[in-house]
Amino acid sequence: MNKRPGRPAELSIGGLAAQSGCNIETIRYYERIKLMAEPPRTASGRRRYGDQALRRLRFIRRSRELGFSIDEIRGMLAMVYGGAMTCADILASASAHIADIRRKIADLERMAGALEAMAEQCHGMNVPQCAIVDCLSNDKG
Repeated sequence: MNKRPGRPAELSIGGLAAQSGCNIETIRYYERIKLMAEPPRTASGRRRYGDQALRRLRFIRRSRELGFSIDEIRGMLAMVYGGAMTCADILASASAHIADIRRKIADLERMAGALEAMAEQCHGMNVPQCAIVDCLSNDKG
């Protein structure tokens, strides 16, 4: 970040990308969909970002890593930056997301079990009939 006397530290879009772990195109996308505010620009039109933008982008990136949707992140950002945030609100959102993750894990485990059962019937031989294909083609699976 560049420090100028009497001015807050500023980053270019490349600097913001490097410090946040997001790529430049992702930052531009977040600006287009209004997750990130349009930054001030220099006289030559280059974007300049402050500490608040970096903090917000890290929040968005980490939330995406944890599987939150864009709409869920938008809602959390509204709570955080809209002044209406309570820790209970964020906890409720996180708890709902945890429950959703656990449902997805259970679904994935069922899928893995079904595929393992099919794979056990397959002997990997070079035969015209494949047990996995037969199971996938059968109504009963």
